[in-house]
Amino acid sequence: MTSENQPQQPERRKQTLALVEELEKERNQVWSLYTQVADLKPYSSEQQIQPLLNKFAQLLIDYISLGEFGIYRRITDGTERRIQVKEAAESMYGEFSCTTDIAVSFNDKYANASSDQIAAGLEHDLSTLGESLAKRVDIEDHICGLILRRKPDPR
Repeated sequence: MTSENQPQQPERRKQTLALVEELEKERNQVWSLYTQVADLKPYSSEQQIQPLLNKFAQLLIDYISLGEFGIYRRITDGTERRIQVKEAAESMYGEFSCTTDIAVSFNDKYANASSDQIAAGLEHDLSTLGESLAKRVDIEDHICGLILRRKPDPR
């Protein structure tokens, strides 16, 4: 069957799918860089970690922004018509927003941190961020699953 004979997905559906795919791609990149930064411990003031940390922090903000201003804005701006999706997003937004705040705080703290500041707090802050990101992934997976009408993962 050629693509000409296949039913066309509505444009909005294609945009939603592309948004979710981009979110998942950025999430994977964030976790990859997170692991690279975590693997450098124990952190010391002699390490040249700042370039990798800056790269990680920038990608983290891009990823967080995509979830906050892409996925959630799509739901709250009236584009999403399904009540189940709206209600789930509204009920989870407080926790989702908290994960955003933790990521932004991490970025603010380490964007221009000195080697001594990195050595003193990065291990703890990275652990806190990792726990927060894990919660965020669960929320995103749930919301994106509803948006794309995926069956929930029976964990």
